[in-house]
Amino acid sequence: MTYDTPLRRWWAALALLAVAAAGVLGLGHGEARAAGTVQVTGFGSNPGNLLMYRYAPTGLAAGRPVVVALHGCTQTASYGEAAGWTHWADAWGFAVVMPQQQSANNSSQCFNWFQPGDFGRDAGEALSIRQMVAKTVADLGSDPARVYVTGLSAGGAMTAALLADYPDVFAGGGVVAGLPYHCATTAVEASVNCMTMGTSKTPQQWGDLVRQAYPSWTGARPKVSLWQGSSDSVVKPVNLTELMKQWTDVAGTGQTPAVSDTVAGHPHQVYRDASGADRVEVYSITGMDHGQPVDPGSGAEQCGTAGAYVLDVNLCASYRIGRFWGLDGSAPSPSPSPSSSPSPSPSPSGGSGSTQLSDDTALDGYVKAAADGGSPAVGTLAGSLGLAVGRGTDGKQNRALLSFDTSALPAGATVTGARLTLGYGSGSGDPWAAAQLTVDVRDGCFGAACTTGTDDWAAPASTGAAATVARFTSGSGTSGAFSAAGLAAIRPGSTVQLRLQFDQALASTAYVFVQRGAGAVLTVDWTR
Repeated sequence: MTYDTPLRRWWAALALLAVAAAGVLGLGHGEARAAGTVQVTGFGSNPGNLLMYRYAPTGLAAGRPVVVALHGCTQTASYGEAAGWTHWADAWGFAVVMPQQQSANNSSQCFNWFQPGDFGRDAGEALSIRQMVAKTVADLGSDPARVYVTGLSAGGAMTAALLADYPDVFAGGGVVAGLPYHCATTAVEASVNCMTMGTSKTPQQWGDLVRQAYPSWTGARPKVSLWQGSSDSVVKPVNLTELMKQWTDVAGTGQTPAVSDTVAGHPHQVYRDASGADRVEVYSITGMDHGQPVDPGSGAEQCGTAGAYVLDVNLCASYRIGRFWGLDGSAPSPSPSPSSSPSPSPSPSGGSGSTQLSDDTALDGYVKAAADGGSPAVGTLAGSLGLAVGRGTDGKQNRALLSFDTSALPAGATVTGARLTLGYGSGSGDPWAAAQLTVDVRDGCFGAACTTGTDDWAAPASTGAAATVARFTSGSGTSGAFSAAGLAAIRPGSTVQLRLQFDQALASTAYVFVQRGAGAVLTVDWTR
């Protein structure tokens, strides 16, 4: 294909930068490294002339979800592995479809998100990807009501197009460093108007473009997770705001977030519909350039292989996106489609969600006492250092109190999961060497008042040691899943207090200060 000069220059610059990524990730032409990844042929008329790769965990049962992962420019299907999607496929049980662009279509192997003949419903590359989904559903017996799509950069822009074109196919999307749907219809518009300058429209104008992609559609719309680095030098960061405007308008949530917090130190907002269901979420990764956020490692929330355009920011985007969709089982699966057709409506909205609550700094604090609970006193450093847990230099044992207002949970919701994330402030010694950091839960308030008092140190909990937090000495740490009894103590429309303590009295000075406010987040999964 032929490009106008401005876009040719842009693609050339991107191609040069991405050479390092290709070397680090092993992204050779036609290569997809994850064990079990195979090339699939004969998936349809393939008008976009794309290649199809698919990863399916060994023994994958029928009725499981499908995730489509779209690579960025110069990359190949191995993006699905580098971003962590094949890892979560093994952990959570789903298939990954990895379309691959060919240089015959685009010299930099970018998906042609700006060409009307490729981004429209039932045409070009969009239809080729739609046919890959149909092939996978037919081959594996996958659940056609749980099909999702995500992508980076040009793959993110094509993700937005597929969500607009096929709300009858995709139940959710994840756009990483991408562009709004129908931002451009020519190469120059793509390069100059959208990526370099950013195009601003009203939410309704953006939303109308999506609705016009499939005018007869009156069913549910996909839920969408949006990501971009605040220092993106390739796609102007204002595109994240424009994407938010587009998809919140489509979802009917308005542009005022129901939740504004931080995750791993990065701003995060959640937008809910009238029923209280999460429909759109937005992550702005502070200081990150153009790329896919990953957090390499073997931890429960870690994923990915870092390299150029796959950036280690201590936050795994594929983990968070997958949880937002409910792939980890935190939300109930919709009933399988009664038809074998690969084009059912997505799961209905309003049935489940995940809400992040920041603690109430007006109520939180910490209490110190002798090991037997004698001579309790309220700690005085909460406002300057944070909340102390462990044995202080005065020989007393410290316990921290966190208060959460659960009115953000939908009325009548049943809590199905919870975990606490703590931000590290400072510390001394290693309190974890002799004890476990545990989380007590109280439906309401521990003491006579919700503000921190001396009676909070020994007050009974609704359930003790509902979760534990593993050792961490920087950044943040997240607890394990709360016990069933702990979940029962979290009720919508009330207050829940958590008490942090080491389960053994420490014999020498060893403590940690944890952060308050946005540094302490209670994530609650729920169904209705």
